Order: sequence, then structure tokens, then C-alpha cells
Amino acid sequence: MAPSSRLRPPPISVTPTIQTPDDHDYDIDAGDEDQGNANYFAYEGNTLLSPSRDSFYDPNRLSPVAPTFQNSDFLSPNMATSSGGPSENVSPIDIPKPSNGNGGAPNPFNFQTQIISTSPVKPNVGQRRGHKYKHSSISAQHQIFQEPPPRPPLALPRDLPIPTVKEAWKSMSKDQRRRLYWCICHLLIAVSVFLSAHGSLAMTALSHLVFFDVGSALICVAVEVLGNFEVWKRSSIRHPFGLERAEVLAGFALSIFLIFGGFDLVSHNLKHVLEGKGGHTAHHPDPHEGGGPRVPNGGLDMASLAAIVATLVSAYGLRNHARISKVMRVSYLASLPSVLSNPFHFLTLSTSALMVLLPLFSIPIGLLLDSAICGLIAIAMFLLGVRLAIAQGLMLLMSYGGRSGSGSPGKNKDVGVADVVREIEAEPGVEKIEEAQFWQVHYGLCMANLKLSVAKGCDDATLSRLRARISNLIQNRLGEGYGKGGSLRWEVSLQMGTTGRF
Repeated sequence: MAPSSRLRPPPISVTPTIQTPDDHDYDIDAGDEDQGNANYFAYEGNTLLSPSRDSFYDPNRLSPVAPTFQNSDFLSPNMATSSGGPSENVSPIDIPKPSNGNGGAPNPFNFQTQIISTSPVKPNVGQRRGHKYKHSSISAQHQIFQEPPPRPPLALPRDLPIPTVKEAWKSMSKDQRRRLYWCICHLLIAVSVFLSAHGSLAMTALSHLVFFDVGSALICVAVEVLGNFEVWKRSSIRHPFGLERAEVLAGFALSIFLIFGGFDLVSHNLKHVLEGKGGHTAHHPDPHEGGGPRVPNGGLDMASLAAIVATLVSAYGLRNHARISKVMRVSYLASLPSVLSNPFHFLTLSTSALMVLLPLFSIPIGLLLDSAICGLIAIAMFLLGVRLAIAQGLMLLMSYGGRSGSGSPGKNKDVGVADVVREIEAEPGVEKIEEAQFWQVHYGLCMANLKLSVAKGCDDATLSRLRARISNLIQNRLGEGYGKGGSLRWEVSLQMGTTGRF
């Protein structure tokens, strides 16, 4: 293919020149094509770099002092695509003239003053957003958006009000106030026993026991007063078993007091025995030497006698250790009378009686005898405290601390969980016990959950009679182990199904 016959435009070359105002006329010969092409890019107006003097003189101007391109022929879009020649129609872009009248270059920056409002933004409060379909005519006609059905009230309340001290005081009856006043008197007796010790370790140990009795009596009074309110026994979502578990927590605190009291007595006893040994001088004078006995021979120890009276009144009037003794299940004291069958009453009364009888029989209480009595009381307090803490700790952990079973279900005192499970498996219609869970919630409530596999073909009446027999079996076998009168209540939940169902 032959090359195009049209002439290509010459290359663009920009040569800045500085000219005087007189040198601005150019002669272009229209007939001479070569001369026309050579002068095609000549300037027709003002030159490229010929700014006026005033534009250089203005000190406040931030724009360039002279326009870069006065003639737009160099930037014409037709120039790049045209074939060259002056005969083509080229329309340059006109640059507006400055309006300031001084002949200077135009300002390329458009500075305009804008006012920003300082008033606070008004929120669209109360304005309607969107379309309320519920109240529209479409919803009223077609019932697209309907009100949800009203929910029935909960079977259990969410929470029940806990009484304050003022409300509890106003709700107390006369009998309850008398019990509270007696607890205060019992506390004063405990303080008097402690102050009358005069360095005697046995009397110090007895004061620890009396203080423990006072704490248990105060818990009994608090339980009776809180029983006047609905929150104590009624279940709620926040307290599923009421506030009766607070009594278990208070009893656990008393067991910790017993354990630390035993350690305290042991430390005092060892310090008292070891003082003066090895050539060291005792820091405290020995009350058994020099000053005479605390109680004269043949005299009556009034502090120990007051402790006996206070213990008996609290045992019969308040039954202060009745609940925690059921958790202890001390079988070797069960044959004694009701008060002495309680290990805590037995320990306090036996120690007080011993301290009363020794001066009456003119038996001197020396250092060795006093330390021996204190050591025995400390060991007993420690053992009872550990056993009580374990029993109540299992109760707080929702476990059951009953017997595991001895294999002789003929006697109620030896019946345990394993014996009850074997009796349930021996029931007609029961093939297998899949799961069996027993736990104690508080002093008056235990729960048993069992999953049983029953024989096929049992109707509803047979299953109902089986539920009743199993519930009575658990209540009679395990409920009587906590004391006479059946104060412990068992709630039994049974899930029955065939063997293939599980």
C-alpha cells in the first residue's frame, strides 16, 4: 500500500521569545505553501512571555505573574488529529480578559467567602420515620400486623422482697421477742464465763463452747423471724428454694468457728505448757501457783453452773442445735436422752458439770489436769467442726451426705441410698434403673431424680401406682434417718420408659 499523499504536520516546538511591542507584525504569503507551513505556529496577538510590568509589581498576587499560554492554538484538540495547514478550521479557546482593568493576568484561584453557622444542630425529635404499618389502612383491612397474644403470668415470681431489720422487728411476736432477749442473756453468760477464767485453760475452752451455743441460738431466732415473710419458703426465679439455704450457710460458718476454736485452744495449751521450760521465764503468771485456786475447795463454781442453766434453757426452749444435729447423725449418742443425744449439748454440759464437781470434791485443778481438760475439749471441737463442715458443705454443693448403705435394710438406721436403690429394682414392673440422683437442698428438703426402664405393656394406672410406691419408699427409708417425726421432706421425680426408648 502506498503511503498517504497528505502531508504530516511538522513537529511541535515551543521557543519562548521576548519581543517588544513594536515587533508584532508578521507577513504570511498565502500563495507560498512552504512559507505558510513555516509560519503556522507564529503568534498573532501578544507573545508568550511578554507580561506587563504591573503584573510583576503587584506584591499581593499569589497566582503566576503571567499566563502560561495566551494563545490556545498549542492546546487545541484539533491540532493533534489534523493533518496540518492553515486551511483547516481551528477554533481556539478564548481566555477571558481580566476584569480589573489593569491589563494583568486573570486570577486562577476562586476565593469566595463562606459563612459557617454556629447554631446547634436541632435533632429530629418526635418526627416520624418510615411508615407505621400497624396503623395504616392496609394493616387495618387485611390484618397483616397483629398484636401478639398476651402472655400468661409466670408460675413463679421473678423476685420477692427481702425484709429489712425494721420490718423484721415489727413482724416479731411476743414469743419471738422473748427468745431474742434470752439470746442476749445467754451472750452475757458466755462473756462472764470467759472473764472468770483467770488464766484457766479449761474455763477458756468452756467459754468457747458457750459462745458456740449462743451463735446457734441466734440463728434459730433469725430463722423464726424470717419465717414470717413469704420470701423465706416460697420459691422464685432468683431464689428457687427460698432463703432457707441461708440457714445452711450460717451453720457452715459456725462449723468453721468450731475448727478455729479448737486450733486456738491447742495453741494456748501448748504455749502455757512450754512456758518456763528450758530456762525461759514465763510471760504470763501461772494461775495455779501462788495465788490460790480459782474456786476454793468445797466451793461452788457459779460460772460453770450458769453455763449449765443457759445450755439447758436454750436446748429445751430454742432447740438451737436440733437441725445441725440431724446432719451429724451421731449414732453412739442416740441411746441417751434427747438433750444429751446432741453432741454439742453433750460436750458443753459434760464440761460444765466437770468444772462444778471438781471443787465440790476438793480436787485441786493443777496445771496438768487443766491442760488435759483443755486438750480434750479442743480435740472434740475440732472433730465435730470438721464433720459438721463436711456435711453442710455437701449440702451447699447440692449433694447428699447420707449413708451409702450397709446391706441390712431391716433396720431404718442402717438404710442408705444403695439399699433404697436395690428395693426399687425389686419392685414389680421395674426392669432397670438407668440413672439415680439424690441430693439435699437444705435441712428440710431433699430431692431424688430417677430414670427407670419398665416392662412393656404397663398401662397408665400401673405406672401411677408404681410412682406412688417408689415415692413412699424413699420418704420412709431415707426420711426417718434424719430424726423422729419425719421433718425432712423428699421430692421424687420419676422418668419411665421402655428399654428401647432410652
